[in-house]
Amino acid sequence: MGIISSENILLFGSLLLIAGVLIGKSSYRTGLPLLLVFLLVGMGFGTDGLGLQFSNMHDAQFIGMIALCVILFSGGMSTSVSSIRPILLPGLVLSTAGVLLTALLTGLFIFWLSGMEWTNIHFALIPSLLLASTMSSTDSASVFGILGSHKVGLKHNLRPMLELESGSNDPMAYMLTIILIEAITIGSDLSAGMLIGQLVLQFGAGGLMGVALAMVTKWLIGVYRRIGNGKSNEDAGQATAMISILMIGAVFLIYTSTTAIGGNGYLAVYVSGIVLGNSSLPYHRSITKFMDGLTWLAQIVVFLMLGLLVNPHEMLSVAAVSFLIGLFMILAGRPLSVFLCLWPFRGINLRTKTFVSWVGLRGAAPIIFATYPVVADVPGASQIFNIVFFVTLLSLVLQGTTVIAAARKLKLIEEHAPGEEDFGVELADEHPTSLHTHVLTDADLEPGNTLKDVKLPEGELVMMIRRGDKYIVPNGQKRLLKGDVLLIIREEDHPAK
Repeated sequence: MGIISSENILLFGSLLLIAGVLIGKSSYRTGLPLLLVFLLVGMGFGTDGLGLQFSNMHDAQFIGMIALCVILFSGGMSTSVSSIRPILLPGLVLSTAGVLLTALLTGLFIFWLSGMEWTNIHFALIPSLLLASTMSSTDSASVFGILGSHKVGLKHNLRPMLELESGSNDPMAYMLTIILIEAITIGSDLSAGMLIGQLVLQFGAGGLMGVALAMVTKWLIGVYRRIGNGKSNEDAGQATAMISILMIGAVFLIYTSTTAIGGNGYLAVYVSGIVLGNSSLPYHRSITKFMDGLTWLAQIVVFLMLGLLVNPHEMLSVAAVSFLIGLFMILAGRPLSVFLCLWPFRGINLRTKTFVSWVGLRGAAPIIFATYPVVADVPGASQIFNIVFFVTLLSLVLQGTTVIAAARKLKLIEEHAPGEEDFGVELADEHPTSLHTHVLTDADLEPGNTLKDVKLPEGELVMMIRRGDKYIVPNGQKRLLKGDVLLIIREEDHPAK
C-alpha cells in the first residue's frame, strides 16, 4: 500500500482529531487557548515532528476559505442585535478603522525594521503593509473559549463589543490583503481614491447581499416546510438536520455570489448570519447547536491543517524579527489603534479600552490570509507566511494565557453573567411564548427567599432553577439563594420584566 492513499489520509486525519481533542482538554488547566493546542498538535505531526507531509498552499487556502465562511456565519448567528445595539458604533469603528490603523502602524514599523542592517528581512513599503494587513484582524474563538471555560462574564458590554469587532474585522483585513497583493503583482494604482472605492464596493455589496440572501434563505426554509402542504410526517430531528444543511448550502451560495459581483463574501456571510440568527426560525436552538458543532470542527480542522503546513525550522530564521513585530503589535500597534478609535466615545472608560487593547488575539484568519501572497507568487511570500505564523503563536501564548488575569486585574469580571445559562430547553415557534433566564440578586430576595416571594410580571412563570451544576424543579416553598438562575417562560404579548 502506498504512503499516500485514501485509507492513510483517513487514518492520519482521525489520529490528528482524536489527539487534538484529548490533548486540548488540558488547555482548561494550563490556561492555553484551546485552538493553540490544536495548532501545536498539527505542528507535532508535521514535517519537523512525526514527518506528516502537507505543503499545498492552494488546498490550504481553499480549506481555510470554507472554514472561515462557516465560522463567520456561525458567529453572526450567535450575535444578538439587542446586545450589540448599545455598542454598535464603537464595535464597527474598531472592525474597520481599527484594522486599518493596526495595519498602517505595524506596516510602518516593519518597513522601518527592514531598513536596519542587522535584520534579515528587507521589505519595501507595500510588502510591509501587506504583511501587516494579513495579521490585522483579531480572533474571537480563542478569547471566548477561555472565558467560557472559566465561566466568567465581562462588564460594560465588553463581550458583545469584542464579538462584533472580531466577527466583522476579518472582511476588512481580507480586503486590504487582496488590494495590496494586486498592487504588487499587477502594479495597480494604490491611491486613497482607489482604497475608498474598493471599500465602498466591497462593504456596500457585501452588506446588501448578506441581507438580501439571508431573506432568500429564510424564504427557502419556509418553502421546505410547506412542501407536502403541511401533511409531512417528518420528525423534528430530521427537519432540523435538513434545514441546517440547507443553511450550509446557502452560506457558500452567499459567499460565491457576493464575490462574483465584486463584494466582500466574508462580510456577506457574517451579515446573513446576524439576520438569520435574529429571525424567527423553526428549531432555532437545535440549528444553533448544529452550527456550533460544525464551527468547532471547522476551527479544529483549519488549525490542525495550518500546524501541518508550517515548517518550524523555517520560522527560526525569522524568529527574532517576528518576535519584535509581534511585541510591537501587542504593546503598541493594537493599543494605539484601539485608543484612537475609541477616543470619541466618552462613555467607554480607560479600563475597558485597556482590556480591548490586550485581547486582540490573532488566530486562524491571519495565517489563512498569509497563504494568499504565497499563491499569488508575491516576492518574499514565504517569509511573510512564517512571520505571520510566529506572531500568531506569540499572541496566543502571551495574550491568550493572560486574558482572565487581565480582566480580573482591571476589575472587569462579572462572575454571574445574566442570560448566558443554557438549560437545554427549546420551544416550538408556533407557541406564543419565549424563554429567558434571570440570575437572582440580593434585591430580588429582599421580599423573601422562596419562589412565591419573588415578584414576576403577569404572564411569566419559572420553569426550572439552576444552582451550580444542579437543576431544581421549582415549587412555591423552595428556598432560593443569591446566584440561582431562573428559567422563565414568558407570554409574548406581555411586557418583559
